[in-house]
Amino acid sequence: MEVEMKLSAPIYQLKSQAKALKRSQSCSMAEALDFVAKTEGYASWSLLTQKAKDLLPSRYDDIIHYFNGGDLILLGARPMVGKTSFATGLFVQSILQEKQKGYYFTLSEIERDVLSRMKAYAAFISDYEPHFVIDCADDICADYIMERSKNDVGDGSYIIIDYMQQLDERRVNEPLQQQIIKLKEFAKVKKCTIIFIAQIDRKFEISKDNLPNAKDVRLPNPLDLALFNKMLFLRREGKQVEVHFCGRRNHQLLVSWNEKLQRVE
Repeated sequence: MEVEMKLSAPIYQLKSQAKALKRSQSCSMAEALDFVAKTEGYASWSLLTQKAKDLLPSRYDDIIHYFNGGDLILLGARPMVGKTSFATGLFVQSILQEKQKGYYFTLSEIERDVLSRMKAYAAFISDYEPHFVIDCADDICADYIMERSKNDVGDGSYIIIDYMQQLDERRVNEPLQQQIIKLKEFAKVKKCTIIFIAQIDRKFEISKDNLPNAKDVRLPNPLDLALFNKMLFLRREGKQVEVHFCGRRNHQLLVSWNEKLQRVE
């Protein structure tokens, strides 16, 4: 059976890598693109781009297979779209499928409510309690997250952070940029996947865009969004959610927002 390969980063980031390689190695852009394609397991850039669309998920349950160990994922949406429930469903899937310990860090909810969301997705999730930790401490920041999870997480582990923008609200914490850099290195070393639930600026509501994207992420403090390997943005339409995979502007996945995911923030 053919094993489906996943890209280490979205197409637009791979192109940026090729441009940097072209400058540093004094090679042609075509040569740089082919070199990057080969590091991804493809003979040429043209073959990579032909296959790239097939590598994107077509169902909600396929999304976690789009992620790689070591990825930093940004998941953004406006309030009442259901981004917290969306992320919680992915977290539950990772526990049931990967059988690795996961951590859910939240600065906005209490443990009872997080567990309720998880049970809404899988009523039997309590049977898997040894495989996950819900942490609602006020001290949550990059250093806290790494210290708390360092002995448990590895390849196949997922960490959820709710919300990204709250990580540096306390003055004693490092700036958000420095925290994300630390967590990126941590994810790379541990080969775990970290999903940051992110708020979208309210100005998006008066824009002409149908879907939010990277420029709409609320950033009260500076942050280089290029630190994230993948970004997903949600927009709700009735009982369905439209998912935009940033980096492939035309790829949108329409997800049925069924009863087990109807709990929204």
